[in-house]
Amino acid sequence: MTDPIQAPLSYKVDLARLGTAPLPVTVIADEAACVGIAAAFGLPAIVALRGDFVLSSVRNPGAADHATATLILNATVIQTCVVTLEPFEQTISERAALLMLTESQAEALDLDQAPIDPEAPDEIVANGTMVDLGAVLTEQLALALDPYPRKPGVAAPEEPAAPRIGPFSALAALAVKRGNDEPQ
Repeated sequence: MTDPIQAPLSYKVDLARLGTAPLPVTVIADEAACVGIAAAFGLPAIVALRGDFVLSSVRNPGAADHATATLILNATVIQTCVVTLEPFEQTISERAALLMLTESQAEALDLDQAPIDPEAPDEIVANGTMVDLGAVLTEQLALALDPYPRKPGVAAPEEPAAPRIGPFSALAALAVKRGNDEPQ
């Protein structure tokens, strides 16, 4: 039997134990977690990563209870500029709304068949009733990272000009191919 892969950042919460009052939870990545997450994401470094969650249990008479959460993510990461290939520091601040479901709740909702609503909260499916807020924070960081980071003040490279194509372009190319430098 193999050991499960250990996530760089883990903070587990049992959804079944949520009370009626909102539960604030702060998850802060230590240095080892920052190194592990940076390596997993191919980043030069993560300087700081913090997630402030507020979990709430939603009681629905006649329907399944569930949990919601808000997340305020703050991170400082070192990314590599896609233009200059130089590392630079970037600050990320994001807010996310989350819907936390147990496995049985997710199966009842049949999430694979539900239409995608970009305005709806992100659905997090717990392992049984346990949800790993460290993994959720790491996943939200991945979503917040710029896939094509540019160092501030660096302009995008200019597109090369498209070759001019006219009605006699093929004849001009043929003349150049035959050795005539100038088309006639």
